[in-house]
Amino acid sequence: MLVIDIILSFVWSFVIAVFAIPSIIYVAHLKNLLDEPNFRAVHTNLTPRLGGMAIFAGFMSAVTIFGEVNPQIQRLLASTLILFFIGLKDDISSVSAFKKFFVQILATGIVMFLGDIKINDFQGFLGIHHIDDRFAYAFTFLVIVGLINAFNLIDGLDGLAGSLILIASTAFGFFFFKYGGTTYAPFALVAFCLMGGILGFLRYNFHKAIIFMGDTGSLVCGMIVSVMAIEFVQMKTVESAPSIAVAILIIPVFDTARVFTKRIFNGKSPFSPDKNHVHHILIRNGLSQIQTVVLLSAINILTILIAIFWANKGDSYMLWFFMVYFLVFFLVFEYLAKRKPNG
Repeated sequence: MLVIDIILSFVWSFVIAVFAIPSIIYVAHLKNLLDEPNFRAVHTNLTPRLGGMAIFAGFMSAVTIFGEVNPQIQRLLASTLILFFIGLKDDISSVSAFKKFFVQILATGIVMFLGDIKINDFQGFLGIHHIDDRFAYAFTFLVIVGLINAFNLIDGLDGLAGSLILIASTAFGFFFFKYGGTTYAPFALVAFCLMGGILGFLRYNFHKAIIFMGDTGSLVCGMIVSVMAIEFVQMKTVESAPSIAVAILIIPVFDTARVFTKRIFNGKSPFSPDKNHVHHILIRNGLSQIQTVVLLSAINILTILIAIFWANKGDSYMLWFFMVYFLVFFLVFEYLAKRKPNG
């Protein structure tokens, strides 16, 4: 794939998103399609939550114009289209959690069974190499649905979800482009198309945001990032690829694992809403929205750099690192969660 295709796809996606959002904001205010603050919200103003439309428009048009739409990419686009419409409906008028989960299952089935996108080789991570197809499909399902909902849950602060998605797509795009060869070239372009759309969206989403990505954006981006993560884990040309993938996704994975664990231990549904996410805790401890986004993004980037630096030590070594990493961060955030704001 030519570098010019990557550049053009990135620029196209960025331009479409940047120019689409003002019109979306205008129509949202005109038709009163605005998100009202609630007990979980950090924002205090009525704000449109249809930014995912611009991200999707930039991404989809760039991929289909400049990309190689092979069977895997075709199935990925089909799944994102389905998620786009259920997310759009939820952003305009609420959709039940069951319906959204059902559509996530449908979209995941498309990429797994029709696109043959699955994790069937852990490359030694956890001491596992090639795995049986039945377990591969079950594990892949958990990864895709888990990441879709992780990005949905982390989208609670101006610029946070967009920044984490930008970091993930940039990292995956770099590895696909540099080490993937012709096999992974289509996914390199997918990554850069998503980068362009997200950057165009972030132009309007940093504090104070005048538009949110909504479920339309978080569901679509979660699906794209999860598929890129799966394809990256299967790459044989990147040392300790599974560990690096965990590092790239560390913040949404850690946050989701933490809140789900606490809710279950407290006898609540893991899907019950609360204000116990990492960004809520940091805000309560005196950080501004911008400081919180910068801090979490910096932690994410630092973790990726550490994983790349230690990649030659192997996945077994990295497994111990992540176990300690998760434990330390869990204890730190437990302390911050119980700490009085003025204490």
